[in-house]
Amino acid sequence: MTDAPPTQPLSAQGPVHLTGPVWRDLAEEHRERTSVYTEPFLERRHAGRKHPVEDFLFTYYTLKPGQLRRWHPGPGVILLDATERLEWKFYRRPTDTELRTSGLSTDDVEEHRNTSAILDLEDFLRTRAAAVDFTRDILERTAAKPGNFGCFGMHEWAMAYRSEENDIRHEYLDLRLGAEGTDTVVESHRIHCTHFDAFRFFQPQAVPRNELQPTREEQRHLEQPACLHANMDVYKWAYKLLPLVDSALLMDCFDLAWQIREMDMRAAPYDLTAWGYEPIAVETAHGKKQYATLQREFAERSNILRQRLLNVLISVPEPSN
Repeated sequence: MTDAPPTQPLSAQGPVHLTGPVWRDLAEEHRERTSVYTEPFLERRHAGRKHPVEDFLFTYYTLKPGQLRRWHPGPGVILLDATERLEWKFYRRPTDTELRTSGLSTDDVEEHRNTSAILDLEDFLRTRAAAVDFTRDILERTAAKPGNFGCFGMHEWAMAYRSEENDIRHEYLDLRLGAEGTDTVVESHRIHCTHFDAFRFFQPQAVPRNELQPTREEQRHLEQPACLHANMDVYKWAYKLLPLVDSALLMDCFDLAWQIREMDMRAAPYDLTAWGYEPIAVETAHGKKQYATLQREFAERSNILRQRLLNVLISVPEPSN
């Protein structure tokens, strides 16, 4: 029997299998990896506390901590002794042919026929066809575009513009330069935000200051790989493809989104020094240079993850009618 996880689950040779002890160890390793993030969040939520950086991936995005903790192997992997998985959406029993192709003997096929589980790829691709097509399109378009490295995080400042007239988005945080200083930064900078889900949080007075007016309908055409929010969203596209996307790739996307969120808020107008974050002072030449350097690094890493997600989509066949 196979005693190690496959490095490339879906292959021309057909499915592989993992024994119960092996895949349960992998599932436990995944839970440990996620618990670093989920447990502090759940403790804060229970205590009614907020964190301006670390809560974001759980409050803005829709994947719940319990869903993040669930381990998925991706397509082409048969999990032996996995009866409970047959209750999960998009899982089914493998066929005898799949069991034999994965390397099981005739006796083993008989033993594991009714207690094993595999991703129901055809059902997933048929049911989620629109999501698969949209995700492939936006990933390809974004990766192919040149990055705009001159925005300097002004989207966050536009969300705090005219705070004395508006409700500030993070009401429990002070503005590092105060209300007037924040307004001056917004008014003295070119704002060229391409990301609709950032633009929609602009304060009303900041909306006409943006050189673009992004819409949901134009999202796939406007996304570009320097945008911090578009790069955090690689995590969103990954979890929207669960369980087609394996949990290791999902967590690589999550980890990067976590790091990007930290940078995004360090460059924002809020004073986060009491939370342990040194500001990236984008209103200065030094801060702009620091921001652009990190932005380029994240753009490169995000495009690698986009390609890994695209490779998953490329590797699966078209659903049969």
